[in-house]
Amino acid sequence: MQPETTEIPLSQAVEAIAGRFHPRERITAIRSLGSGNVNDTFLVTHQGHRPSGPAGSFVLQRLNRRVFERPELVMHNLVALGDHVQRRLASPPAELCGRRWEVPQVVRCRQQGHWVEQDGEFWRSITYIGAATTTDVILDRNHAREVGYGLGMFHSLISDLPADQLKDTLENFHVTPAYLHRYDTVIKSCHSEGPGVCAAGAFIEARRHGIDVLEAALQRGELQQRPIHGDPKINNVMIDETSGHAVGLIDLDTVKPGLVHYDIGDCLRSCCNPAGEETDQLHTVRFDLELCESILEGYLSVARHFLSDWDLHYLPDCIRLIPLELGLRFLTDHLEGDVYFRTERPGHNLQRAAVQFRLTESVEQQLPQIKSIVRRLAGC
Repeated sequence: MQPETTEIPLSQAVEAIAGRFHPRERITAIRSLGSGNVNDTFLVTHQGHRPSGPAGSFVLQRLNRRVFERPELVMHNLVALGDHVQRRLASPPAELCGRRWEVPQVVRCRQQGHWVEQDGEFWRSITYIGAATTTDVILDRNHAREVGYGLGMFHSLISDLPADQLKDTLENFHVTPAYLHRYDTVIKSCHSEGPGVCAAGAFIEARRHGIDVLEAALQRGELQQRPIHGDPKINNVMIDETSGHAVGLIDLDTVKPGLVHYDIGDCLRSCCNPAGEETDQLHTVRFDLELCESILEGYLSVARHFLSDWDLHYLPDCIRLIPLELGLRFLTDHLEGDVYFRTERPGHNLQRAAVQFRLTESVEQQLPQIKSIVRRLAGC
């Protein structure tokens, strides 16, 4: 579905900020865009064309400084990634096969700079990818293949961007042993535990020794850090409204150095559980092997060329690890009083943790089939 837009009163403050990126007298409308929980996002439409930006519309965002304490580092990464991809697209890779591909570009201010700071708030503008849409669920196996292709093309286009050219905007993000350490600290101070917490704790304890599998491989030099998206869930993959092809990834604030396995595992986690992470029917939670196969088929069709044998070896591990990690994060937040993830009721994060642990179990039960799929698709 198309990201929802809602007409809002043309706030003078927002209009004034938009005017720093495009002549104010040519702005025709400002609408709220999407339903994100982090940043305030607006779609600005305008008349005419300015050389440094797109004709017709652009995205204006107020960054949440409580989440991104150093937004200038986020902007550094956006500019570095955008410039690199544009250079790559000047001579499109053969894997694109003439297909459309776009990456949101930072729109410079009319005077100078890439952002506006005013009254303690941080504003930036990026290009808008039109004639494309997103969904919250996988529609079919063709859609799954396109989601995999989209993530694979994104990784492929930045695979030669040195990771040290990006800033680490979210330290220890997806570093599972760090989440385990936090859990260990929090659980020691808990004086009363219900049966749900005890069961979740036992689940973690049974898997404690395998929780550092990716970080240990990184330390041994078997894996290497590369630029990653950081949040490649299904509704961050843009799909062309006409062709049904993936045309780009959005929500690039989490771009940082990391393991591509974080992205692959998180994409599969979010796409391959038809019941969704908010279900209270644990018996319906399962890891859909057919969707997994289609996503990996799309991904490896364009990303296989830069992956090492070790990268392929650890793919099944990341598919198991990332839902376990998210469950660990939900459980820890429950124990801390629901301070990070937004909740709607008591015990909500504990229920979310149970869903992710059930998904982890489903992955574990199918690991031989997952390994076989990876070997076949990778030509091993």
